[in-house]
Amino acid sequence: MDLEIPAARTILKASETMKEKSIINPFGAPVYYQEAVSSTMEESRLLAARGEAHGTVIVADFQEQGRGRAGRPWLAARGQNLFFTILLRFACFKAIPRAITLRTGLAVSLAIEDFAPPLRGQVKVKWPNDIMLFSKKTAGILTESDSSLVYIGIGINVFQREFPAQLKAKATSILIETERAGQSGNTDRERGRDILLGHILARLYTELTADRADWRSRLEERLFKKDERVRFTPGLADSPLKVEGALRGIDPDGGLIIETEGDKRLFTTGELDVYGESERKL
Repeated sequence: MDLEIPAARTILKASETMKEKSIINPFGAPVYYQEAVSSTMEESRLLAARGEAHGTVIVADFQEQGRGRAGRPWLAARGQNLFFTILLRFACFKAIPRAITLRTGLAVSLAIEDFAPPLRGQVKVKWPNDIMLFSKKTAGILTESDSSLVYIGIGINVFQREFPAQLKAKATSILIETERAGQSGNTDRERGRDILLGHILARLYTELTADRADWRSRLEERLFKKDERVRFTPGLADSPLKVEGALRGIDPDGGLIIETEGDKRLFTTGELDVYGESERKL
């Protein structure tokens, strides 16, 4: 009983502070906005508890406790990037599309190219849940589920120009790379993020609803480090076991295929690392 009262109060608080954005959502559900939240993933769970529909989105300017895969914190500047979670309701667990995180990555990568055409051909999907621009991370995807309910949290560096020292070599933004390509990027932070969100929802709806059979081949065309030598840590990130070989692709369920000494091995969990200057085609 003690746990139910705070949850009910939180739902009430969320409903009082949320606003609805006028963004076209092909899922036919509302797009809610809050200036700051602990995390959009947690807010989405509250929306699910109060019966919000399939495709409902919660977007925020800032996440106080944003997190990525394996509970890692997501560090990003306030009001410059895009953070949202979409709630998806399926008939049952088996109805959830296969490799839904990777397919979301495909949708996000296509949407970034829709939003910033100068970046076409440079947006890659890194297994299992990152989006890369010129070998630097610009977006991350976190997928969680409760039986037939799926929560897809997405964070994208859109307008951020500066990153903490520990991230400068690894992170970038759409604006940075657009300007580096010699083009002037969209600098209207509010409208620009809304436009990008609209592109993502349109692409995600198509990828998941149409259930295109060619998603795997289209994803492999933009798979980060495909046919290059990589280092892979199976299982937990701190595992001492390392696998080295050529990244060959993904299987129909989203597992990673790495070729080592002529044998192709399939991995469903783990951490993909890459070589620096020693990278080469295999």
